[in-house]
Amino acid sequence: MSRSPQQVRPTLLYHLYCGATALMAPLAWTKVAAKLRDYGLPEARVRERLGHASLPRPEGRLVWFHAASVGESLSVLTLIHRLGQTAPDLEFLITSGTPTSAELIAKRLPPRTRHQFPPLDSVAAVDRFLHHWQPDLGIFVESELWPHMLVRARGAGVPLVLLNARLSPKSVARWQKRPATARFLLDQFTLMLTQNAATAQNLRSIGAAPERVEEGSNLKAVSDPLPVDQDTLSQMQEALAGRPVWIASSTHAGEEETVLAAHKALLSDHPDLLLLLAPRHPNRGDAVAALVADAGLSCARRSIQPPPDAPLPEPGTQVYLADTLGEVGTWYALCPLVFLGGSLHDIGGHNPFEVIQAGGAVLTGPGAYNFAESFAELTSLGAAVEITGADTLAAALDSWLRQPATLEAAQARGREFLARQSDRMDQTLSTLLTHLPPPDRDAPHAPH
Repeated sequence: MSRSPQQVRPTLLYHLYCGATALMAPLAWTKVAAKLRDYGLPEARVRERLGHASLPRPEGRLVWFHAASVGESLSVLTLIHRLGQTAPDLEFLITSGTPTSAELIAKRLPPRTRHQFPPLDSVAAVDRFLHHWQPDLGIFVESELWPHMLVRARGAGVPLVLLNARLSPKSVARWQKRPATARFLLDQFTLMLTQNAATAQNLRSIGAAPERVEEGSNLKAVSDPLPVDQDTLSQMQEALAGRPVWIASSTHAGEEETVLAAHKALLSDHPDLLLLLAPRHPNRGDAVAALVADAGLSCARRSIQPPPDAPLPEPGTQVYLADTLGEVGTWYALCPLVFLGGSLHDIGGHNPFEVIQAGGAVLTGPGAYNFAESFAELTSLGAAVEITGADTLAAALDSWLRQPATLEAAQARGREFLARQSDRMDQTLSTLLTHLPPPDRDAPHAPH
């Protein structure tokens, strides 16, 4: 028999958290508000972090998605599109904490969807948020578990789902040291849909009710492809005039040196090869440009001027530094050879599905543990290749450059992988709809 959330009692650690957050809330608000104001946000949007809504609650059933990062936020947009088509009466709310995620989501909002910043995890802010929005279903994406948000929402009668759940080995180890608290927090969810079988087992091992855990799909594998600016793509194709090119995307500090060393090695046999280097954080552009100069390579830097006047690679350009935001979909459409950063060090890696959706093949380092199971399958299929350093990166790229048939086979295997994930998305949609109250639910649908 499934246990209800009320059957698992709050723990001492949870009560200590409640006390600590009550004391720390003013300081947390000061810091968070300062960051949002520095970004140039209006005060009404800053105050969303205190639970003060800047938009009215819509009439009808409201599904609330909460995500932490840009990637997690964008990964649910396709699901929202599909849910909205299946149930035309549904309204949607996305909360995410960063201004960057808000900016990117605003450009791609599905119909009947709005964005807000989430309340700070204090009782007052969360209660204010819930009183206004009164969601009919709360869906928390991946591993964003805030105790007050979960407990207060569930206490207000909101069914909660943990979607696309994942846990790193470090997270599992931490929760295993606090099993009672882990069990209490996970018991707030009526359903936990995981990215893979390993996460399903990990959730059960730290106290999740087994009957509430189901293996689902990885939402990022079935998200819509990244947007492509056709004008920019045409300009780049014209500027390249058939030159070979490869991409190093979402690189972090300490990785560009490896990428540039691999590129220098490749230039000896492929003298007209261009590296399109897109660091994860564009504000590192100056530092990355300095590394390119230190490597003795010629460079064009996209951020020097905004499009459409941004510099394009000339015939002698060896590195094109794409230190801009929101253009990576265009770069993936330009070239199928992509190394994904965040994987050469202990960072966790980045989304390989965006590359595959654009028709590309993926190279990754050994540190992509956030996508470990997906990369294991992709590499076994031949849709991705794991490298360990500059030598193996150069060798893998050289193989694909010299043997187009090998690259085409990798691309085909990637498409097969995505097709299987799409089938699972249909199952996820059906499952979520069963957890929604019926349309005629006798409950208030507007704030008091």
